[in-house]
Amino acid sequence: MQVQDDNEPYDEINITPMLDLAYVLLVIFIVMTTASVQGIKVNLPKASNTPSLAKPTTKAITITEDGKLFLDTYPISIEELEQRLRQFKAVTPDFPVVVKGDARIQYERVIEVLDVLGRVEVTQLGLVTQRLVK
Repeated sequence: MQVQDDNEPYDEINITPMLDLAYVLLVIFIVMTTASVQGIKVNLPKASNTPSLAKPTTKAITITEDGKLFLDTYPISIEELEQRLRQFKAVTPDFPVVVKGDARIQYERVIEVLDVLGRVEVTQLGLVTQRLVK
């Protein structure tokens, strides 16, 4: 029998403890994933198709190159816009609005729309822009 000197390097690595750890982790993973899937089966009630807490739909105001206004896809005047926004505000106080203005329109037309939104007290407002490609 040879006795190995303490100062000599080992020729082999014992991987048994590392394999034991891997098997333990595998067993823990299997137990945890199957435990979350199991449960008591019950007959769940059916819900109606209309959600009770529906997210408000976003209203889009579009200003074309020639200065025409559209609410969603319908043509509208500035006076009708204020009236329709007040109606939406009465139903849903925090409805979001996005303003999409053509790049070549007069800035004054955008300010008119923003003034209407301020009078109606719209709090969720977004201005749509196009990403600059370099």
